[in-house]
Amino acid sequence: MDLKDIKAIIDLMRKNSLSEFELERQDFKIKLKRGPMGPANDDNAAPLVYASPPPVSAGGPSTVASPAIAVSPAASSLLEIKSPMIGTFYRAPAPEAPDYVEVGSEVTPETVVCLIEAMKVMNEIKAEVKGVVTDILVENAKPVEFGQPLFRIRPAA
Repeated sequence: MDLKDIKAIIDLMRKNSLSEFELERQDFKIKLKRGPMGPANDDNAAPLVYASPPPVSAGGPSTVASPAIAVSPAASSLLEIKSPMIGTFYRAPAPEAPDYVEVGSEVTPETVVCLIEAMKVMNEIKAEVKGVVTDILVENAKPVEFGQPLFRIRPAA
């Protein structure tokens, strides 16, 4: 994540009146917190930024957002595809186009399951697992939060 991405998150925080934002990955953690809201501080309150740098590796840190995969507490045999960012969830690439996946669709790690629009950028979200879609947890064109479950997948054997 570079400075441009952090500034974009800060702008999103201001526009959506968010007071706190936290993102944690295996190799990176960032926490943004705005000061008290008020007439004097509303738009001028700069978030405090706490970030831990990624470890140095041969390939360098990844800047591609990928969904978090987690075991669903409701059904231990199901996996959840979670939103890797704040944005607007879209099931299809265009309003008149067919949805990327439906309940019952087979997916592979490279299958695009949805789009999340953040700051006028359409981000393709891939399944990153092999299996069958059992649940679609978000309505089309609705806002999603970081870490919010989007789909449940029954993993393939």
